[in-house]
Amino acid sequence: MKQPHRYTVVDVFTATPLAGNPVAVVFDADGLDTEAMQAIARWTNLSETTFVLPPTVPEADYRLRIFTPRNELPFAGHPTLGSAHAFLEAKRGTLRDGGRLVQQCGVGLVDVTVEDGPEGRELAFALPSARLAPLAADDLAELGRILGLQPSAEAAPAIVDVGPRWVVLPLADAATVIDLQPDFARLAAFERRLGVTGLIVYGRYAQGEVAMEVRAFAPSSGVEEDPVCGSGNASAAAFQWERGLLPPDGIAYVAAQGRCVGRDGRVKVRVDAHGKVRVGGACVSCVEGTLAL
Repeated sequence: MKQPHRYTVVDVFTATPLAGNPVAVVFDADGLDTEAMQAIARWTNLSETTFVLPPTVPEADYRLRIFTPRNELPFAGHPTLGSAHAFLEAKRGTLRDGGRLVQQCGVGLVDVTVEDGPEGRELAFALPSARLAPLAADDLAELGRILGLQPSAEAAPAIVDVGPRWVVLPLADAATVIDLQPDFARLAAFERRLGVTGLIVYGRYAQGEVAMEVRAFAPSSGVEEDPVCGSGNASAAAFQWERGLLPPDGIAYVAAQGRCVGRDGRVKVRVDAHGKVRVGGACVSCVEGTLAL
């Protein structure tokens, strides 16, 4: 007999359906093994699909497994926010004191805060500890060939490990980011060789409400360009903090991502005086259904 599994598709980092970054959230995933979860993620063909499970520790409200079309991730940003939104909308739990949920996933426990914003409910996650490692000279040269440009002299790129491992590269400005056309086949090989999830590039705007444009590429995971990437934006913030590119007393800013794939989103980033990063934004559900497996 087929077992039904309710699922929801949530657009993250937007209050407008069909914008931002979609994540498919599958509930009651206890009966699904890893092979079945990977097959579902391959079928949805979204950058990530998540599976909601009972927690195994009392400190958590639920446990989450996160899959790209090709592999499982220990943590990811927009799936964390979208899954928390879907969890509350489906009335699977209630908020803890301080308007919080606690997600259990591969990197451990992730704190998610929920509050009312100008566009409705807004959620934010606390970034797990970030670790930076430099890029070797040969790898930097290969990255330049992949992108068809010389990296900015503002700061040397680095691998930022937040569960997913992103190569973070600052570019000259937002226009350079928007115009970028990577060699995806070569980038996929580069990612596999370094054992990284993908590449994050960012460039600043000279003025306006949006501080920077961000793009995320992960062709080795089956995602040439991720529309709006939470862990990528968080990694870019951690990178800037570690390199002394942000005010020492902290900062809050808005990043734009997704326009290059027609799914414009807005990411709210906050870095405190201790370098702790929170990333958030609006969410909206646009699909509800049942998987009969």
